[in-house]
Amino acid sequence: MFVKTGDKVVVIAGKDKGKKGEVIKTLASQDRVVVEGVNMMKKHQKANNQYPQGGIIEQPAPIHVSNVQLLDPSTDEPTKVGYKVEDGKKVRFAKKSGKTLA
Repeated sequence: MFVKTGDKVVVIAGKDKGKKGEVIKTLASQDRVVVEGVNMMKKHQKANNQYPQGGIIEQPAPIHVSNVQLLDPSTDEPTKVGYKVEDGKKVRFAKKSGKTLA
């Protein structure tokens, strides 16, 4: 998977097309990611310590990784991800600018 937790991405397909956010969680076995503020769903929550009143809460649901594209850190535009070996380590780089990604 080309996306990691903490990466800034933009949604390129679906009802939230164009929205930007940070990857909160990756589900590699299902090829899905959870992006902050994207694909929000409502959940009926029973009362517990975290939600003493219970009620209906909104939380982000996973979306398929093919529907997101990484944002280039230097230009803040969508870019494809490439891999190369630097100093014996495999690193990701943005194909648009050629800069190495963290």
